[in-house]
Amino acid sequence: MKAQNLYKYLVIGLITLLLAACSNTDAEQKFDQTPTERLNAQKDELNNLLLSSGYGWKLVYFTDNTILGGYTHLIKFAKDGTVEMASDFDDDTAIYKSEYEIQLGSTLSLVFTTANRIHLLSESDNYPIEELKSKGYLGDFQFLYYGQENGEIIFRTNRVNTTTKTNPELRFVKATAEDWTDLHKNIDMIDNVIGAPTRPLFRSLETNDGKTIHQFDFSFSEITRFAEANSLEAGYSVAYNMGIGYSPTGIVVSPVVEVGGQKLSIFTYNDTDGSFTATGTNGVSATIKYSTTPPILTDDYKQLLEGQPQSVYGYIAAYLYSAPSTSQYCKDLLDKANATLPANQQISRIQFHFNTPYGTYIEYRFTGGKASLYHTVTTSEDADKKTMILTNVYWDDGSAIIDTPPFLKEIDDELTNPNGLYVKKETFKVRYPNTIWTFSSTSSNFRLTTYDLN
Repeated sequence: MKAQNLYKYLVIGLITLLLAACSNTDAEQKFDQTPTERLNAQKDELNNLLLSSGYGWKLVYFTDNTILGGYTHLIKFAKDGTVEMASDFDDDTAIYKSEYEIQLGSTLSLVFTTANRIHLLSESDNYPIEELKSKGYLGDFQFLYYGQENGEIIFRTNRVNTTTKTNPELRFVKATAEDWTDLHKNIDMIDNVIGAPTRPLFRSLETNDGKTIHQFDFSFSEITRFAEANSLEAGYSVAYNMGIGYSPTGIVVSPVVEVGGQKLSIFTYNDTDGSFTATGTNGVSATIKYSTTPPILTDDYKQLLEGQPQSVYGYIAAYLYSAPSTSQYCKDLLDKANATLPANQQISRIQFHFNTPYGTYIEYRFTGGKASLYHTVTTSEDADKKTMILTNVYWDDGSAIIDTPPFLKEIDDELTNPNGLYVKKETFKVRYPNTIWTFSSTSSNFRLTTYDLN
C-alpha cells in the first residue's frame, strides 16, 4: 500500500474514533451540567453524607500542629439545619445545639452559623499563650468540601495556616455511641499526660525501628497540648514536635511519629508505669515513659560553684509558673505558700545569686511592697551524680538574721535538699529570648524554671 493511501486511512480512522468519543452519553451528561448544577449536586451529596451517620461524626481538630494540639468534636446533623455538638476543649463535655448551613460559593462549604463548641477555637480574644494573642486557637468554623474517602468526609479549612500557608485538611470520621458516652474520659486522660505528682519527674521518648533504639527528651505543655522531643544522641539530629489530642485510652499525635518507615500516631496509656506506647509491625514502636533521673546528666551546675563568675537566675511567676518545665509539685508548693499571704503579697520571684560579693544566696521577692527575704547558702557538688548541693548558712530580711520563714520552708527545703539538685541549661525558650535554666530535685518531683538574668 502506498504511503499516501496509508496516511489517508489513518486520518479517517482517527476521525471515526473522535466522533465515537464525542457521542459518549457520560460525557454528554457531564458537560451538559452547568457549574451551578454541579455545585447543587455536590450540595445534595454532602447533605446526604452528613445525615448518613446514625451517631454523627467525630473530628479531632488540630488547628496548627506546629504549636497546638488536637481537640475532639462530636457532631450530629439534623434535617432541620440544626446540629448537636460536644467537645473536649475543656472539662465541659455537655452537648450543645446550634445551626449549620451548606453554602454555595466558588467552592461548596459546611458552615457552623451559630455559636457552638467549635467556635471556641476561632475566638481571637481566647488564646492559650501570649504568642497567640489576638489569634486565639487558630481554628475555623467554615470547612470547604473536598469529597469522601473510605467512609470519611474530607474538608479543608477556609482559614489559611500561617505556618504552612495552606488550608489544612480535616476528616470527619463516623462516630459511635461510645464516642459520646466516653468523651469525658478524654478529660480524665489529661492528668495522665501531664503526669501525676507520684510519678517520676523526668520523661523521655524512646523509638525502636526493630533494630535500633533511639532516646529523646520529652516535654509537654498542658495549656497548648503540645510536646517537644529532641534527640539525646550526639550526631543524631532527629526531633519530634507534635500536637497531642486526648482519647479515652491514650493520645493521638500530629504530625505522626515516623519510625522505621512506619507512621505512628495512636499511643495507648499503661496505668501501671504511666507510659504511652504506639506499636507498629516488625518490632517498630515509640514509647513515652518515665525515668527517675534526667535522660542526660549535664555538667551545667559547675558554672555555679564557688570560684566561678557571679551569676543570677530567676523564677518570675508571671511568666514561668505555667512553663511546661515547672513541675506540678513545684506549683503546688508555690500555691501553698501564697495561700498563707495576703492576696496582694504573693511570691513574684525566686532568684539565685551565685558568687556575689555577699556570698551565694536565694532571694524571695513579693508583690504588694512586701520586703524580700534572703537565704544565704554555700555550694558544693556530687561529681558522681552530677548534682549541686545548696547548704544552709542563715536567713535574713536585709537588715537582720531571722528564723526560717514557715511559709517558705517547704519550697526552700527542696532547693536545699542535701541530696542535691540537677541543673540544666535548656534549649527551649519561654516567651523571652533569655536562656532557660531548670533546677530539679534528685529525690522528689520538684522542678523550678528560671531565666538566665546575666
